[in-house]
Amino acid sequence: MFHEGELATQERAGVRLEAARLAGMLGPGGLSRGAGGWLAERTLAVLAGRDRAGRLWTSALTGPPGFLDGAGQRLRVDAAFAPGDPLHDLPAGQRVGLIAIDFATRRRMRVNGTLSVDEAGRDGLTVEVAEAFGNCPQYIWPRRLTGTTAAAAAPVFAPLPALTPADAAMVAAADTFFLGTAHPARGADASHRGGPRGFLRVDGGDLWWPDYPGNNMFNSLGNLATDPSAALFVPDFGTGRTLHLSGTATVEWTEAGTGAADEVTGRRVRFHPTAVVTGEYPALVAVAG
Repeated sequence: MFHEGELATQERAGVRLEAARLAGMLGPGGLSRGAGGWLAERTLAVLAGRDRAGRLWTSALTGPPGFLDGAGQRLRVDAAFAPGDPLHDLPAGQRVGLIAIDFATRRRMRVNGTLSVDEAGRDGLTVEVAEAFGNCPQYIWPRRLTGTTAAAAAPVFAPLPALTPADAAMVAAADTFFLGTAHPARGADASHRGGPRGFLRVDGGDLWWPDYPGNNMFNSLGNLATDPSAALFVPDFGTGRTLHLSGTATVEWTEAGTGAADEVTGRRVRFHPTAVVTGEYPALVAVAG
């Protein structure tokens, strides 16, 4: 069932009827055998959650096929966030959002639920699944991950006071990022955003992007209507460098077709970062195709 922010955003966009046809995707449910099998083949997942200070972040988890092990109401993640990652040692008991993606086949699946720390300690995570659903392949650029997931190539991270010129250039060249948003009761959600290089813009101290046409459910924009907390995870697949941003975001409504050439919906999202962490993540190196 859609929450109040999603319904309000659908209403303003004039797509309530179209969205209602998809409402069944969001009903309570676990992982089917097919979903569990697909997840078991993945090597990358991105999770959105809050750190111990309550700040929302989005970051990556990687591993060999099988590191995601899901069935029914349980998804085991045989990986943990490395020291320095903004989600390292994230508190259990919170509602998190996870998205698994296969760039090569342009498929993705979102899993939302409650996080518990596995009995083995910090070697992995377990999500008690509340809902799991797929998304269409729109805006996913085909690529193949070639980086190593070996412990010897563990990611390293560094906090920064603000975006540097190199960070801004990385943002301007990105064709993919992951967005974390949250609802006060339902918790965090992770989603994928893709477009031509340059679709994610730097504007002074802010970032913004046009909201492209999608499935009309408005999970992310609906969350922002209830809670402005937002987090961006921007990977550079050529080098393995990553940019993690936490802050707030608002949806700006304009008249469709009056802005840039790619602003066809009359919606853009403006993000104001308040915390920045950069990373070197060898497992995220990829090649096109």
